[in-house]
Amino acid sequence: MENKVLRQVDFKLGRVFEIVTGDLLTEKTDAIVNPANSGLVHGGGVALVIARAAGSSLVQESERLIELLGNIQVGEAVVTTAGRLPFKGVIHTVGPRMGEGDEFTGLVSALYSSFLRAHERNWGSVSFPGVSSGIFSVPPDICAGAYLEAVSSFWKTNGDSTVRLIRLVLFEGPLLEEVLGLTRGWKTVL
Repeated sequence: MENKVLRQVDFKLGRVFEIVTGDLLTEKTDAIVNPANSGLVHGGGVALVIARAAGSSLVQESERLIELLGNIQVGEAVVTTAGRLPFKGVIHTVGPRMGEGDEFTGLVSALYSSFLRAHERNWGSVSFPGVSSGIFSVPPDICAGAYLEAVSSFWKTNGDSTVRLIRLVLFEGPLLEEVLGLTRGWKTVL
């Protein structure tokens, strides 16, 4: 079954943000975002699903990156191969855990960094799931606001970006309802 667009927000200069329900791994974008931990250990949640589908090349490249760079800090993002997945790459970003302080800013930074990694590679589209909303326990209202701020601020400061399509892929639930509520009435922005 194809992913379903629930809301489309048009940004100026042909840029589009879509809120989608469905499966992140079936997206037709250039890259997907993995909500990673600082050691790029893909042991649970979305990260484990992505790692299993991508295969050992993604895991091995993640291990090499950690050996080279050390742990990835909250708000940062790195790129690996997509392995067996049909993407040009997987962008791994580390969002904040609830209780670390200023979760909103950390989450905006994590997603902004993800979009910037796509831009640096001249990719045109990226899909991301609920970052920090699962085992990291950041509440839906903080996540939803941060996701929208990250998309808006990225395009506001990167008007020439090759990234023309950003898709937020969620399952039914409180986070999706929060995002849809915040974007109710949005048509064209920026």
